[in-house]
Amino acid sequence: MKSINKAVEISAHTMRNVLKRNSIRFAAALLVALASFVAVPNATFAAGPQHHDQVPGFYRLKVGDLEVGYTPEEVDVVLVTHLHSDHIGGLTTQDGKIVFPNAEIDVAKADSDFWLSPEIAAKAPKDAQPFFQSAQAIAAPYIKAGKWHTFSGSEPIVDGMQVVPLPGHTPGHTGYEFSSKGQQILFWGDIVHAQRVQLQHPEVTAIFDIDQTAAAATRHQLLSKLAREGVLIATPHSSLFPVLGRLREERSGYSWVPVVFTDQWDER
Repeated sequence: MKSINKAVEISAHTMRNVLKRNSIRFAAALLVALASFVAVPNATFAAGPQHHDQVPGFYRLKVGDLEVGYTPEEVDVVLVTHLHSDHIGGLTTQDGKIVFPNAEIDVAKADSDFWLSPEIAAKAPKDAQPFFQSAQAIAAPYIKAGKWHTFSGSEPIVDGMQVVPLPGHTPGHTGYEFSSKGQQILFWGDIVHAQRVQLQHPEVTAIFDIDQTAAAATRHQLLSKLAREGVLIATPHSSLFPVLGRLREERSGYSWVPVVFTDQWDER
């Protein structure tokens, strides 16, 4: 079967040093974000083989005809949820080299315009400066290579994928939902930082949310929809492995129902 390799969310080095400098008060520790690559049928890109196996270090699964877990060289498109360095740090090496040599980078224009703006960065508080500096340094080699692209709204970028605007955490914070054969998986970025708190109390926001009112409203709406529809979710800020699961509505909020880990490939 022909398939196309897409990167949905890039794992990164944690922001430990940055957060120490910024005296972060939020209790949730930032973990390395989920590194998941989705193969999507699309004749406009080169075909790539599906692997159909489990190996140490990451978890592979099927969503309809789509397969999640690929190598950097196999990736054609990287879909970025937002430009915080714990989500895009994996795009480059420590010395600023491109990690995904064959990939085009897609990011919401609102996020790109905000974090890559020297004017906005100059007016930002001192403790926010590292966030702008890291975004600009990470984006630079891709921009130079002509591989940095922005989009507005929710128009599809690749077949089988729907852009899901999720504003609040950052101006252009975006989720990506892939669908195949009636199955869906949503990569929701930083909708939730602390599951035990925010699933029970979606109104609770994080210090990292630029617009906390919008972030809370987005979370309220999205959690209700996902619990109702039973969509599979990929979440970066979780201590569980694999960081995949679904939401179940409860009287006091929502609970997380994780995907059960297995080292055997499941075609279902």
